[in-house]
Amino acid sequence: MVGVIGAGFGRTGTMSLHTALAQLGFGPVFHMGELYDRPERLGAWRDAAAGRESVGRAVAGYASTLGWPGCAFVGDLVRAFPRARVVLTDRDPEAWYRSAYRTLYLSRFDEQGRRRRLEGDTAQVAAFAEELIWDGAFHGRFEERSHALSVFSEHRERVIAAVPEDRLLVFRAEEGWGPLCSFLGVPVPGTPYPRSNDAADFHARVRRRIGRR
Repeated sequence: MVGVIGAGFGRTGTMSLHTALAQLGFGPVFHMGELYDRPERLGAWRDAAAGRESVGRAVAGYASTLGWPGCAFVGDLVRAFPRARVVLTDRDPEAWYRSAYRTLYLSRFDEQGRRRRLEGDTAQVAAFAEELIWDGAFHGRFEERSHALSVFSEHRERVIAAVPEDRLLVFRAEEGWGPLCSFLGVPVPGTPYPRSNDAADFHARVRRRIGRR
């Protein structure tokens, strides 16, 4: 049963929050990496995107969701899990765009700037991400900085308007454990809040995932 819904776009501190939620006992956590590692779940996500099936089936067995693809289904997740808390990870928009461009967007291309040629399940998941994120959320215009920033801002405003105030935390990683633990009703750990997934970590993980296949 999902207890925490991550409503923020990727590159807003979602991987640090992933580590934090697992440490606080809200794992396992579903994010796009899980879909690459467990491509058998792709059909459920495609069904949810097409309105053929509840998104609840796509996240069955997980305690939390973060980043893509879940952040595209916040409204559906909030309705499917009425007791879940919603964490909207936030970041300075300009910093988010620079980071998302250098990592998520450019990971679609190889070192020569050509679209990666993927095979099998990896290609199927990548095609879904293309449809959902780059062609869907950003309308094929992510390289237009102003357009991408407007999508980012509109998503933030839409989440804040749609989620009841007592179920929502707008959270930045630099705030640390305090607001998050207070919101989730759990003790603050004695270790620093996680800091993970800089650009080098991200691209190394992409290379490992492609290399496995």
